[in-house]
Amino acid sequence: MKKISIILLSILCPASLFAQETLSLQQCREMALQYNKEMAASVKQTESALYTMRSYKGNFFPNFTASGMGLYSTADGGYSSGGGFLPVFPDGTGQSLPTGSFAYFPGIDLKYKVGTVYMGGVKVEQPLYMGGKIRSAYRMSVLGKEMAEMNEVLTATEVILKTDKAYALVVKAQEMKIVADKYNAVLRELLSNIESAYKHGLKPQNDVLKVQVKLNESELSIRKAENALRLATMNLCHLIGKPLISDIRISGDYPVVEKGLDVQVSDISARPEYAILNKQVEIAGQQVRLNRSELLPKVGIMGAYDYVHGFELNDQTLMDKGSFSVLLNVSIPLFHFGERSNKVRAAKAKLLQSRLEQENMNEQMMLELTQAANNLDEARLESELSDRSLLQAEENMRISKSQYDVGLETLSDYLEAQALWQQAYETQVDAHFQLYLNYVGYLKAAGALYDSTARVSKEK
Repeated sequence: MKKISIILLSILCPASLFAQETLSLQQCREMALQYNKEMAASVKQTESALYTMRSYKGNFFPNFTASGMGLYSTADGGYSSGGGFLPVFPDGTGQSLPTGSFAYFPGIDLKYKVGTVYMGGVKVEQPLYMGGKIRSAYRMSVLGKEMAEMNEVLTATEVILKTDKAYALVVKAQEMKIVADKYNAVLRELLSNIESAYKHGLKPQNDVLKVQVKLNESELSIRKAENALRLATMNLCHLIGKPLISDIRISGDYPVVEKGLDVQVSDISARPEYAILNKQVEIAGQQVRLNRSELLPKVGIMGAYDYVHGFELNDQTLMDKGSFSVLLNVSIPLFHFGERSNKVRAAKAKLLQSRLEQENMNEQMMLELTQAANNLDEARLESELSDRSLLQAEENMRISKSQYDVGLETLSDYLEAQALWQQAYETQVDAHFQLYLNYVGYLKAAGALYDSTARVSKEK
């Protein structure tokens, strides 16, 4: 029994400590940016683009190559021309007839053997002019890296948007739970009074049943609110990288929505999508230059040092020394039946396509910004009206209770006043929830939701 108690304590104590964890919105954002899989993939994409850029940058510098080769062969052989007497011709007299004298030629006796042959060398290659191909390719890689960084900002913005919505949904569920509990408390107090009056013969049993029905409905509302809160908490845990069953708590109410926020509907330049579109157009322009380089001359230079050893001739090593060499290569394209020129035309068409797509997307983002600003303005008004409605519903319920207590109002009217108060309370909670969502949606549409200088990953 003692062992069982110890085991239960060891299990329950960490859980109780873990249940006390309270997270703010900023902490949830940081955890989401750190553990979210989409964010991690975006960081790796930026890292890949960085190494690609460095790879293309290396094309500006010379290439050093070392090579070596070895050969062993048992092949051998020889050649002998034989000796004899040869006629002698006069030297420098212009005559083509022999002088009548003879000279003895001992003959040639050659013996060769391949044996072991090896060679090695170092080669240096440096492009001098490639028609702008290297520069254009490097510039495209730089733009690709910048696009990856902007995409990382875009991904972070979307992650923050999802996290804020999940956080606000938990707050809403908590508020709905409070509304349900308050309404249930009001009904229980009313039921207690009605039952007491019924026992003293002051109220009919029908009144007790009416309140009991409403109380049963409120208990169902409490259960729905508890389930909604549990589901919202699980969704938030999923986004911030915690186990779904974690019993986390969030601090405070909805984040404060700036009342004096300067809403603008004319500038989308702060959005990462806007910068990405600009980079895409620049890449398309560099692609035109890259294809045009295939029509221009190319000049390169190569220097090499090679050493060769091997091949025996008459028991003497024939090759046993190194040599330097320099090569200048000039290539001028003449005619390729339109293969290269059509590539340039295709790249120009792609550039025009990118510009048209940029204009179309910019207009869509402007419409989105305008819609977000309108939604925020409407949500502000709706929130203010819901606050007024709740105050009016509370006053109406107070007056209705007073009149019911003195017998000037029926129970049905009082129950209706309570229902109106509950509905106004729920409407206020939903209005504040929508206000914050529309506020966050506007910040995203305006490009102000995420500061690109506060990146989680700063790979440069």
